[in-house]
Parts: sequence; structure tokens; C-alpha cells
Amino acid sequence: MTRRSAPVVLPLSLRVWLGPVAALAALVVVVLGVLFADESRPGRVDARIRASVDGAGPTWRHVALAMDFLGEPAGAAALVLAAVTGCLLLRRPRAAVLLVAGVGVTVGTATLLKSLVGRTIHDGNLSYPSGHTAFATAFALVVALLATGRLGLGRTAGTSLVLAAALVGGAAMGWAQVLLDAHYPTDVLGGWCTALAVIPATAWLVDRTADRRADRAADAGLRQRR
Repeated sequence: MTRRSAPVVLPLSLRVWLGPVAALAALVVVVLGVLFADESRPGRVDARIRASVDGAGPTWRHVALAMDFLGEPAGAAALVLAAVTGCLLLRRPRAAVLLVAGVGVTVGTATLLKSLVGRTIHDGNLSYPSGHTAFATAFALVVALLATGRLGLGRTAGTSLVLAAALVGGAAMGWAQVLLDAHYPTDVLGGWCTALAVIPATAWLVDRTADRRADRAADAGLRQRR
């Protein structure tokens, strides 16, 4: 019998939908990586999307720069620290662990994929997938999972909230990266899908590890009382 020490971060009701979503996202990451391996120029879709954001005024550029800062080490660390503090105050230790582990694994995966794929932009800078977009999407996913647990949402509402948060977080950071010409649009899509693939798997692992530790602690307590 499993004895949970704290509320789960990935309820069984959400696994039913997020599992296939994660698998599909992983497939998209691989396909795009193969298509754009060792490329140093935008594809046709990239060119069309980039043309649509050309000519944005200075105000939008300032907004994009602010978004970009949140994906830089200092901004990202501040966001994660604030969120972890909130999780601990709300007594959601598993969510705090997922924030650190999930975001870390997501960004690490994106960094590794950049070296493997070898797509470049501007003087040979590795671009696929977008680490900024991967971070923003991962962060939004974890916060949405926390909100789903706190609000006690069911399968449909919970899944809708999580996917909507991922879409908003990824789209906002992705827009900033394209506007600043830091990434191709397909880099952004790759970063978004990287987070969608990594976070559900990491959440499942966090729950499984915590449950096993709780079981061992409970069994040890029973043996001591005998």
C-alpha cells in the first residue's frame, strides 16, 4: 500500500492526457531536430513568421527584452526562487522539487539538443531548440500543475488549465525570441515541445520517488513499533 507524504504533482487523472501529449511533443522535437540539423538559415515557415513581426515598434521591443530577461540566468533564478518559496509556504514540497528538477532537466535537455542538432543563427550561435522558450513553458506547466492540485480540478478542467498555461507561457517567450531575432520560429516550437515532453515525465518521477520514500519510512516505523 502506498502512503503519500504530500499531495501529488501529477494526479492520475492528468496522466491519461498528459502522457500522450508528452510522447507527441517528444516526437515533434525529434522530427524538427532531424529536419533542421546543421542548418544555418530559416525555413520557409520561419521566414514567413519572422516577416509578420518585422517592424514592431520600440515599445514592443522593450516588452520582448523584459520577457527575454526572465529566461536569462538571473531572471530565471529569481522566478524559480520565488515560486519555490510559494510552494513551501503552501506546503507543497513535491511542487517545489518539481520546479527545481523539472526546469533544470528541461533546460539541460534543450542545451544538450542544441549540441546534437547543430542548428545555428547569427555567427554560429546554436539555436535549436530555444532554451528560453523551454524554460518559460516548463515554469508555466509546473505552476499550472500546482494550481490544479490546489483547486482540486478534475481531468478535463485540470488538463485544459495545464495546456493553456503551457501555451501562454511558451507563446509569450517564443514571440519575444522571434521578435528579437534570437531564434527561428521552429526553434521556439522545439523549445515548447521539449518542456511538454520533459515536465510530465519528471513530475511522474518526483511522485514515484516520494511515494517510495514514504513507504520505506512507514515500514521502518512499523518495524520499530513491533
